[in-house]
Amino acid sequence: MERWQPQHGRWGRGRGRGRGNHSSSSFARSNDSRPSTTSNYATTTSKTSSFGINDKQDNNDSESLPNLIGTCPFMCPVDERVQRERLRDLAIFERLEGNPTKSSSSLAVKKFCRTISTKDIRDVDMRPVPVLEDTLNYLLTIFKSRSHPFEVIHDFIFDRTRSIRQDLSMQSITSGDQSIRMFERIVEFHIVSHYKLRRNTTDSNVSPMHYLNLEQLTKALASLYHLYDENRKSNPSYANEAKFYSFFVLLHLGSDHQPTGESLSLWFRSLPYSIVKSKEMMFSRRLLRYFRFGNYKRFLHTTEAEASCLQYYIIEPYISEIRATGLSCLNYGGYKLHPYPLADLSKHLLLEESDVESFCKDCGLDTFTSDTGTKFMPTKQTSFCHPKGSRKYYPLVSERLKPFYDEAPYRI
Repeated sequence: MERWQPQHGRWGRGRGRGRGNHSSSSFARSNDSRPSTTSNYATTTSKTSSFGINDKQDNNDSESLPNLIGTCPFMCPVDERVQRERLRDLAIFERLEGNPTKSSSSLAVKKFCRTISTKDIRDVDMRPVPVLEDTLNYLLTIFKSRSHPFEVIHDFIFDRTRSIRQDLSMQSITSGDQSIRMFERIVEFHIVSHYKLRRNTTDSNVSPMHYLNLEQLTKALASLYHLYDENRKSNPSYANEAKFYSFFVLLHLGSDHQPTGESLSLWFRSLPYSIVKSKEMMFSRRLLRYFRFGNYKRFLHTTEAEASCLQYYIIEPYISEIRATGLSCLNYGGYKLHPYPLADLSKHLLLEESDVESFCKDCGLDTFTSDTGTKFMPTKQTSFCHPKGSRKYYPLVSERLKPFYDEAPYRI
């Protein structure tokens, strides 16, 4: 089959490994820069946390772009839709009555374009802010549906929200509450996907789709922070600003991809005092401190008592790791002649008593049942190991958090 080559660029079929040459600012670069590998999230986050997240506009790049004001009234430019119909390049959500060669202006959504020649950009191919808002509303309606596997839904919205970010950056739209709210909703989409992709993966390793989503989450946050800074004079603070800054701190959890403490400290110094001292940021900073010091009890109980839905979705992958740290402390710190009751472990780890035995086995520890029927874990076992791969997740014992465990409880 002939490979589709759009008139003014190339819309990639992949998930964003290309580099656009149309960047006008750090806002644009954060959307389209090329990752070296999907496993380099640590490097990406480290650079973002130090200086990249506050990059200012590159004058040379901005001078290469014409002054664009989008005039396309549809979710997808007509030329692109016609060409994709001819090449049968329509996503399942874009097909008119299931026909892979037919779509409509109410179904087709502009694809993310990997490379665009700045000389050939036309206003008619760019969507103005009201159309972009309507497009995002439409995409998030699809996100709530359960008519297709989540991976299919995510893959479609992942690409089309990148296209929305691309249109915003190419028109240099960096002011106004509308663009900020769009970026906030795109970040929320990536966070909910971050949670659901981990739940849906069956491989022993986290899927590449999850890594790419995490990468775009970091880039979308960087662009959002740039917008906050650009609008600081007209609006000193936004209602959700502290919440979205707290997400970046929580992304530093985990022993496998922690940036250096110094770079994160420098990043904190660049933030407004009101943000640093906000309830959301204080929560995230305390949680990060508890994690790095191995204070598993405070980490778990603070999460149970204070985490919001989106914060919990970021924290969840690290709960098993901090529980394993707690189990290690109890195992090596206990007295050999005094085995530990599983009922007490349940309270310390906020784990259902019926799951404690299974979690001990995941960590390589044995348990036994006494003559009275009480279950214990012997201490000083040398077989302890941290669970590897995507082992079964055991939710926190919490009535407050229980609604968050649903498939899609958060409304974006």
